[in-house]
Amino acid sequence: MTTTDDRATSPGRQAPRQLRNFVDGRWAEPSDATTSEIVDPSTGRTIAHAPVSSAGDVDAAFGAASRAFETWGQTTPAQRQLALLRIADSLEARTEEFVHLESADTGKPHAMGFTDELPPAVDQLRFFAGAARVLEGRSAGEYMAGHTSWVRREPIGVVAQVTPWNYPLMMAIWKIAPALAAGNTIVLKPSDTTPESTLALAELASEHLPPGVLNVVTGDRDTGRALVSHDTPGLVSITGSIRAGSEVAAAAGPHLKRLHLELGGKAPVIVFADADVSKAAEGIAAAAYFNAGQDCTAATRVLVAREVHDELVAALAEQARGTRVGRPEDPDAALGPLNNENQLARVTGFLDRLPDHAEVVAGGTRVSGLDDGFFLEPTVVSGLEPDDEIVVDEVFGPVLTVQPFTDESEALRMANSTLYGLASSVWTADLSRGLRMSKRLDFGCVWLNTHIPIVAEMPHGGFKSSGYGKDLSAYSLEDYTRIKHVMAAIDD
Repeated sequence: MTTTDDRATSPGRQAPRQLRNFVDGRWAEPSDATTSEIVDPSTGRTIAHAPVSSAGDVDAAFGAASRAFETWGQTTPAQRQLALLRIADSLEARTEEFVHLESADTGKPHAMGFTDELPPAVDQLRFFAGAARVLEGRSAGEYMAGHTSWVRREPIGVVAQVTPWNYPLMMAIWKIAPALAAGNTIVLKPSDTTPESTLALAELASEHLPPGVLNVVTGDRDTGRALVSHDTPGLVSITGSIRAGSEVAAAAGPHLKRLHLELGGKAPVIVFADADVSKAAEGIAAAAYFNAGQDCTAATRVLVAREVHDELVAALAEQARGTRVGRPEDPDAALGPLNNENQLARVTGFLDRLPDHAEVVAGGTRVSGLDDGFFLEPTVVSGLEPDDEIVVDEVFGPVLTVQPFTDESEALRMANSTLYGLASSVWTADLSRGLRMSKRLDFGCVWLNTHIPIVAEMPHGGFKSSGYGKDLSAYSLEDYTRIKHVMAAIDD
């Protein structure tokens, strides 16, 4: 697999690679020579240059997708299932290659890719391959005398998709798998800092899809605006920030496009006094620092019963100090760097602006010996007030905050007092209390005595400013379909 004719695969390569778009089943030269730098966040070195695609490039991609839909939209579920299964098999066979591609763009430990990213990604492709053949609908019947009605589920057509930099490959699969399973064709723009694995996935998929079914164009915000505002796609799906979602909604408005928005979170983690504090600290730390905290569901906002507050803070501090940060090739590294220099500055900015009443009990500084990359120590902050910036805003880094609560009612008020509504967790030995909390927590996902596991069969998506629409599960597949009522007169 190559994104250029002379791509090297050895880790010691020096010259930055020149990437291209993938359109209509082949590599496509951009219409403009403007490029952006792709930087390895573990070293700060430029490793590639990617096209900053113009409106003309986006238009060409949509043209290819529109032509491809004429045939792909008519395929049977069995044909689409087979294509997705073959893509999954090909991806699984090239696991090592994709792990290294992903690590080069994101700085993630290789071990994380082999255990936590590629296997679930392959499984998710296979899930949607199966789901393609079991779409549900209402029963047909005679709801008016002399007439039979039934409902058809059809592909929307051409869809536009925008993916983030925290999980480039997996988020691409969360987007393309249900879209392809439903019979749509795609134009996808990956993040400008992490395009390589998505481009490689498009090339891999082209071995099993007709030309133009899956197209990938790289670029910046202007490229994204051209994608979203184009008059071709019937649906726009984005994973990103609230700001990005608002801009997409505004750009899609004039054409009344359907939207699928997953826009971040600020997950409350509620620990009651009857919880096993040691186990809770271990689980919370793992969920807070996974992927360097660059996860919309990360366990970053800990609310703990006053009786065990100090004990939990001490246990979390111990976990933070014992969590190893390292480069991708470090087999013992639990997390790598932040994705880019701007994100490092954003996260350290929260720490620099902490109010006097806050206390950094662990971490809080860049990692000694890894100064060339964008590494930050796992961090625990306590002594905070409800309206402190670091409590209210999404940090998106390896930083967790701890606040005490007095009773169940206060815990609920504190947890729900956020504009986000993506994920949450409750840690308690009392199942009845856990179930009560799960009912009243205003979040799309509630975990009990765990935090962050995701499975293909269950929906992932939030409420409020975390957006709308679901990733994964049959609900996601339905999001990529439209419903048509057909009625026939049956009397002679």
